[in-house]
Amino acid sequence: MRAGRRGSWLLAAVGGAVVIALPLLLNAYVSSYLLILLSQSLISGILAMSLNLLLGYAGLPSLGHAAYLGVAAYATAILATRYQVGFWQALGVGVLLACAVAAVFGLIAIRGRGVYFLMITLALAMVVWGLAYRWVSVTAGDNGIPGIPRPSLGLPWSLRDPVPWFYFCLLFFLAVAGLMALVVRSPFGRSLVGIRESESRMRVLGYHVWLHLYIAFVLAGTLGGVAGVLWAYYNGFVSPVDVELVTSVEVLLMVALGGPGTLLGPALGAFLIVFLKNLVSVYTHRWLLILGGMYILTILYAPQGILGALRGMRREGRAA
Repeated sequence: MRAGRRGSWLLAAVGGAVVIALPLLLNAYVSSYLLILLSQSLISGILAMSLNLLLGYAGLPSLGHAAYLGVAAYATAILATRYQVGFWQALGVGVLLACAVAAVFGLIAIRGRGVYFLMITLALAMVVWGLAYRWVSVTAGDNGIPGIPRPSLGLPWSLRDPVPWFYFCLLFFLAVAGLMALVVRSPFGRSLVGIRESESRMRVLGYHVWLHLYIAFVLAGTLGGVAGVLWAYYNGFVSPVDVELVTSVEVLLMVALGGPGTLLGPALGAFLIVFLKNLVSVYTHRWLLILGGMYILTILYAPQGILGALRGMRREGRAA
């Protein structure tokens, strides 16, 4: 048992050293572009982990998660460009606004299940997309809001540089991952899994199913808002594309590919899809076909995602 714990600590130490050293090595000897993609993967990983709380643990597939990314991103863009508001104020406003939108949408969406929940979340997200596209006086329509400056925060190094920005995103990623770990391993998180398996049984046991799902919905939207704030500063530009259906589908694929119901599976899926989207598209315009093919293969041969499949193989190996 002690040897197993020592092995886990050693593996964590090696992983931490790699994460700390890799950005410096990539920036110095390979390409800063790969480091930029890693930063994008961290932001997408936060968004995917937030959706995983709904899809993987509560069993609610959503096609509207890009709405919370977009709401927080637009709030950040408006505050940073028109009012020169600092990062922490923009973060607070963006996350609170995403939380408020999720709280309102949750009152409507939680009434449905299965396909009905999927379609309700899609319709609600389209409302946000319509506002982003048509409310020109605030969102600038399809022109978007450009010129979002990276925050300074009074640090001795500039977050405009790829390496400091990567570490900055990594801190938020680790904070969200730690919060997710606390939530899913708590009695609340275990009750969500029970609701996913059998709502009627949980009701008989005395659990308030609707309230549990509603809290999970609001929390998922709030964490999605964190990703939205970081995305606005990362991209320097916000437009209705950020709240389109394609964005929600991509996030759904990240969770499904990496492993719904696992803590870091969605982050792995985000890493794979971000790199496929940006690297494969350089060589072919049909990268969506490749992405769709990967998704089909995953559903057919690894329906629990990559980490879910590895977990199953480990259990079979222990049983043997």
